[in-house]
Amino acid sequence: MVPREDPRIRLGWPDVGAEEALAVAEVLESGAPLTMGPKVAELEELVSAACGVEHAVAVSSGTAALHLAVLALGIGPGDDVIVPAYTFPATANVVRLTGARAVLVDIDPRTFNLDLEHVYEAVTPRTKAVLAVHLFGRPLDWGALQEAVAPEINLLEDAAGALGARWQGMPCGGLGAMGCLSFHPRKIVTTGEGGAVTTNDRDLAASLRRLRHHGLDTDSDIPEPSTNYRLPDILCAIGIPQLRRLDELLAARTRIAHAYTERLSGVVELPDVDEGDTHGWQAYVVRLDRRAEALEALRSEGIEVQIGTYALHHLSAYRDQGPFPGADAAFGRALALPLHSRLTERELDRVAEGVARFA
Repeated sequence: MVPREDPRIRLGWPDVGAEEALAVAEVLESGAPLTMGPKVAELEELVSAACGVEHAVAVSSGTAALHLAVLALGIGPGDDVIVPAYTFPATANVVRLTGARAVLVDIDPRTFNLDLEHVYEAVTPRTKAVLAVHLFGRPLDWGALQEAVAPEINLLEDAAGALGARWQGMPCGGLGAMGCLSFHPRKIVTTGEGGAVTTNDRDLAASLRRLRHHGLDTDSDIPEPSTNYRLPDILCAIGIPQLRRLDELLAARTRIAHAYTERLSGVVELPDVDEGDTHGWQAYVVRLDRRAEALEALRSEGIEVQIGTYALHHLSAYRDQGPFPGADAAFGRALALPLHSRLTERELDRVAEGVARFA
């Protein structure tokens, strides 16, 4: 671990320690299989409980979760999937990898989530699904999304940063036909790399389990070829202790978010959450006009800040779509601040004072 005298203020710091190290050691000492062993099922049970669903399928990354969810629906060439124009590229990339078309739709630059009026306008007879993101852990208005599209269109959650978040009391990751989670080190629960797909549909769960394991239906047959998206037992062992204390981890992130809000209220535009919802606080992202200056200056001072995420139509692979003024506004103004449970009051003061110089 990085010593506390490190002058940097880290962007993220996983909540792992002795308990996770002991869990890994127990796997190594047990003689159990290192892949697809008992820890996979244990992690999946905890994820299912956290998201309020019947099934969870552990996979090797959040991107793998998204890819398998799209594949499990049989989406491919000739199909369209609606995705936000402002999101991490994996959301759109997995659609393109199936041969389908990722149809970008603009976002609300205040919430960073899909502008649902534009979703309604983007639906065509080719539309097979909406891959909706709870960006940075802020729940999308799921009820409004359901009203915006016909019931035959599949609603998938990119809940990569929303484990622990709730829309109107219901867990994100359990709202759509499938939910896709990430266990990347900047997420509330990490396995280093890893992810999961959640669903209440038994047939979809069976398809996901087959697709993550080369497409094997039995030991001797592959109805359709796939790849290896399995998550090893060692990595599951890292995530299990964190899932057991998910409420505690979310409370710690919420405390840090509230501390930023107290310091920066009235200074810059702050993240918020709709009444009745619970923010997952995967990131604390403010908006300011002098974002580029702030990014460069704060980094030079040892404060690890980051852009929010990507406006996809600025990337070569997706430049055939647009314009998207909401995504442009978010991309140009969003600044992600350090967010982890080890931040001290002094460090929070330093970050807030640094941001305020560019308000």
